[in-house]
Amino acid sequence: MRHLIEPADFSDAETLAVLNLADRISVNPSAYAHVADGKVLATLFYEPSTRTRLSFESATLHLGGRTLGFSGAEQSSATKGETVADTARVVSCYADIIAMRHPKEGAPLLASRYAAIPVINAGDGGHNHPSQTLIDLMTIRQRKGRLDHLTVGFCGDLKFGRTVHSLVNRLVRYPGNHFCFISPEELRVPGYVIEDTLVPSSATFEEVTNLEENLPKLDVLYMTRVQKERFFNEEDYLRLKGIYTLDAEKMKLLQPDTPVLHPLPRVDEIAMEIDQDPRAAYFTQVQNGLYIRMALIMTLLGLADPVTGEKVLTC
Repeated sequence: MRHLIEPADFSDAETLAVLNLADRISVNPSAYAHVADGKVLATLFYEPSTRTRLSFESATLHLGGRTLGFSGAEQSSATKGETVADTARVVSCYADIIAMRHPKEGAPLLASRYAAIPVINAGDGGHNHPSQTLIDLMTIRQRKGRLDHLTVGFCGDLKFGRTVHSLVNRLVRYPGNHFCFISPEELRVPGYVIEDTLVPSSATFEEVTNLEENLPKLDVLYMTRVQKERFFNEEDYLRLKGIYTLDAEKMKLLQPDTPVLHPLPRVDEIAMEIDQDPRAAYFTQVQNGLYIRMALIMTLLGLADPVTGEKVLTC
């Protein structure tokens, strides 16, 4: 039995296989309409979510399966003191696979150690968001035709941005990628990402504060919101939340084929006037989220692709 707790849980070959499966699903989703007939996904979301929870549920329904779960800790027995470990044991009796989001880093990993079914980390605190990473890889590959030799700019909240941490963790595995981290001092990328991910891979990177100066050199721009829910001090949040805004004027500084990604939700860091720009890729990410999560559910349940007759995981 396999789980997806962090991006490195899949080898490079397995990651490529998941991306290729998602591509096939996107071309002919109806071919996969009954792959997961009779299967049940449990969404255990201790934190609010729109895209991630609904896309996991939609993915299951598109595969012919069913869903159950909760969308807030207050709707679960956590309010009575039940541990994550016990919840994982209990839900294993009702479902075939779990997608879990939790505000505490490491909670999905703990759940995977006690669950009798596969667990997908749907976001744990400011740590990891591996399914979003696969979505981002799929979108970048669609727009750029490759995942290597790219200059990728990450802008905004790089301290608490789990989507940033997860994507960097994956992109360092492809040769020639350079990272440009654009943030205020207070929201710089955490030291553990540099020490545990960037330095061992010998990846090149720079930490800067000015967005406009660095836009022209980027092959990919990944914007993030300043996350109010991660701050202990509202005054600090209010001071930092509007520090970067991508508008039509700044878009002129980007290359003609540089896609703009964002995990959403956005607040004020991307102006709505950009939505019609062909380089705006964030709603494409949302659509790709359905296909990636369909592919993930199939992969971890060991379901064969009806188009090729093959499974992604061989063990």
